[in-house]
Amino acid sequence: MTEQPFREEQDPREDHDGAEPQPAPFPPELDPLDPHFGGEDELEDEDEAIARELTEMERAGSSSPVPHGIGEDLEADLPHLAPDPREDAFSAESVAAELRGRAPETQMAPRLDAMRLAMDLLGDPAHAAPVIHLTGTNGKTSTARMVEALLMAHDLRVGRYTSPHLEKVTERIAVDGAPIDDATFVRTWDEIRPFLLLADQRLTERGEVPLTEFEAMTLLAFAVFAEAPVDVMVLEVGLGGRWDATNVADAAVSVLTPIDLDHTRMLGDTVEEIAREKAGIIKPDGFLVSSAQRPSVAEILLEAARDRDVPFRFGGVEFGVRSRVPGSGGQVLAVQGLAGVYEDLALPLAGEHQADNAALAIAAVEAFLGGGERELNVELVRAGLAAVRSPGRLETVRTAPTVIIDAAHNPHGLRAQVRAVEETVPARELEIVLGILTDKDAAQMLRILRESYAESERFDARLYISASHSPRAIDPQELARLAVAEGFDEDAVQAFAGLDEAITAAVSDAAVREELDAAVLITGSVTVAGEARMLLGPLPESGLPGADGEPTGGEEGPWLG
Repeated sequence: MTEQPFREEQDPREDHDGAEPQPAPFPPELDPLDPHFGGEDELEDEDEAIARELTEMERAGSSSPVPHGIGEDLEADLPHLAPDPREDAFSAESVAAELRGRAPETQMAPRLDAMRLAMDLLGDPAHAAPVIHLTGTNGKTSTARMVEALLMAHDLRVGRYTSPHLEKVTERIAVDGAPIDDATFVRTWDEIRPFLLLADQRLTERGEVPLTEFEAMTLLAFAVFAEAPVDVMVLEVGLGGRWDATNVADAAVSVLTPIDLDHTRMLGDTVEEIAREKAGIIKPDGFLVSSAQRPSVAEILLEAARDRDVPFRFGGVEFGVRSRVPGSGGQVLAVQGLAGVYEDLALPLAGEHQADNAALAIAAVEAFLGGGERELNVELVRAGLAAVRSPGRLETVRTAPTVIIDAAHNPHGLRAQVRAVEETVPARELEIVLGILTDKDAAQMLRILRESYAESERFDARLYISASHSPRAIDPQELARLAVAEGFDEDAVQAFAGLDEAITAAVSDAAVREELDAAVLITGSVTVAGEARMLLGPLPESGLPGADGEPTGGEEGPWLG
């Protein structure tokens, strides 16, 4: 066991829910919606206006039947309209298609007013439960899953919202550790859709972009969690922090994973600019828990915490990994938390970065449950971490030959991947299936792959370049030319029109090596990782955890036999 000494590194809560709580429903004789109530000059209040606008939209055929559950204080004042028999029930796929029909975040100016408008209409589900809010450049989803597992071990009901998804959109919204089912996804969308359409209408009248895909999805998540209900919401930002749709919530604990360059077109060209955006999730009456950061970033986070008068704790200073022993299927850790030391923690995820994520998650839960001053029950910590699964993150999906899927999608993520692969993959030959999106630094990612794999003493590497179905995917031929320009041997680079063709070729080449020392690594983007998991299908019996956290088993995938 190797010891790792710490690195010594140096207004009340804003009210987003309007003013007064919604009034109780009026008795019939005083109902302002009754045609005999008041006179012609009677003024509409906000609830009456909402009811009227929804009624007009319903009559125009632009909304679904009157919702139930969400906005219950408004429902009593809405006219009870019969369902339209012409409108078929939504399927999960049709809801997803409708969401995709909205503007992506990339077409929207920074804003929170649209989310606050929708929150007012829905009854403010963003404040239905306390929030642990996560941002950073990499490690957010894995850390969110660890926080979720630790809270569930403490018998709390948790709602987790992460993005993007790997295979199915419902993965983004989880309750009790599992993605919501299609019925819940569809029913909740059907309930909130009229209110979102009303918000769209008001935004359009103001000359603004209607609710975007991510804003609408975030509203759906808040609605699911409010209806469940959950004890705590674990929210991962979609992009940045300050202007992210999730930031209508007020975090009890703000969690910052390592910050590096990514999404520079929207967040800024320097890590300091990006840090200022991400510091926006730190809220008054909250608590900042951050990974170890470079000094300039740490200073920005410290300044934000002091401005909001919230306590702060940093990895490498107040908490961190004391020791770690890599092993088959994961690693065993000892972690210094904020309030105690936790030893013999079995984490079924590989890599030093996942050990750091575990320490961050423990510190976040300590801050949430006891203000960072009360030690957690070590048995509950062990049970929580042992249950963690993070699909698509250095996930072994096949053996003989070994096939690994990793969603590293930027230079920072690839560097963490390299360290983990060197530590855990006993292969000489790496067949790398690669697809990268246009908004990433593909040249730098290729340089990292060349220097760390193709030119290393440990590995020989070949590239099987393809693309996911994302419209942002770099054309395989173009990416192959860039790989050669960045120093890869032309004979070691192949381009494939389809991801299935690239994976088949890589697996075939790895399988025929007489030395039996080849592995396949599928990486470069979250979309590539997700499509690869769908192509490979159910996992063979291996004892390794699958996407739902259960031991794998079943038939081979639909095309790889």
